[in-house]
Amino acid sequence: MGSFSIWHLLIVLAVVLVLFGGRGKISNIMGDFAQGINAFKKGLKNDKDDVPPTASADRKPTETIERG
Repeated sequence: MGSFSIWHLLIVLAVVLVLFGGRGKISNIMGDFAQGINAFKKGLKNDKDDVPPTASADRKPTETIERG
């Protein structure tokens, strides 16, 4: 229970290599991820701008009648 097996050591070694193995790997991955999110948001914004107004926007709002 208190000892580490070879699998524990291999997993820890793999995590250390991923985090510290290359020069700026994690920052490059996160930068690419952020650029993808920004491109997605811009695409959604452009889609909203391209939608023509609906016919219901031309009508005036209905009035409510209060009963009392």
